Amino acid sequence: MTIQWFPGHMAKARRQVTEKIKLIDIVFELVDARIPMSSRNPMIDEIISSKPRIVLLNKADKADAAITKQWLEYFNDKDIPAIAIDAQTGTGLKQITTLSKELLKAKFDKMAEKGIKPRAIRALIIGIPNVGKSTLINRLAKKNITKTGDRPGVTTAQQWVKVGKELELLDTPGILWPKFEDQLVGFKLATTGAIKDTILNLQEITVFALNFLKDHYPNRLKERYSIDEIPDDIVDLFDEIGKKRGCVISGGQIDYDKTSELVLREIRTDKLGRLSFEIPENFQEE
Repeated sequence: MTIQWFPGHMAKARRQVTEKIKLIDIVFELVDARIPMSSRNPMIDEIISSKPRIVLLNKADKADAAITKQWLEYFNDKDIPAIAIDAQTGTGLKQITTLSKELLKAKFDKMAEKGIKPRAIRALIIGIPNVGKSTLINRLAKKNITKTGDRPGVTTAQQWVKVGKELELLDTPGILWPKFEDQLVGFKLATTGAIKDTILNLQEITVFALNFLKDHYPNRLKERYSIDEIPDDIVDLFDEIGKKRGCVISGGQIDYDKTSELVLREIRTDKLGRLSFEIPENFQEE
């Protein structure tokens, strides 16, 4: 499967971010805690240049807690400060301002020595679609500043948002790269909902997701779908789930489209528990 998705507003967003970067003190790179590497945009390193950065592992409440802990260690080992957060509930958000102040202390001390009046930290929030940027901004600002949604592409323009007296945030539309060279990246993004379902073959995505769950979370599959033994053949597994959930069409045939929609919806709404689709040890050489 080849996923290519690069709407015009994303190209425009990249140009706008590049133009605004000189105004920024620090970058908050928002990623999905379930897929921290696949939800990082390869263009970001090039765009933000040498600006200080904090990686925010959002949706940590949906990710496997033990694996998220490994990811925090992974980023910190690479001298990239990282925080696990949940923008929906506000978990971990207080650390963002505290850590930003620490990272920018030397810069602001120099400004003070030159007689420049203290001002709020200017931060850029950047990330792929549907990773939670608008939710994070609204939670930090303690009011509904930006539109939110559980689908990609809700934010389509840049805006500055004040967070008390300490932070000013620049929100950006989600930026996704034009082509997924590694198709596994595309499958992971699709499984977690970062790409619009309308442009995908949901059966292919579900095959990937079920194979992953078979290998890494077999007991979750058994428990959720009341399966005693997981079949080796993925079609048999589809049939088993379809029968258990009534995804059947005339003649007793399994409705694979309906089964795919069901499985992906249940993964995304945590019906199979907290799941992580990437572990740091697979990325140690990068």
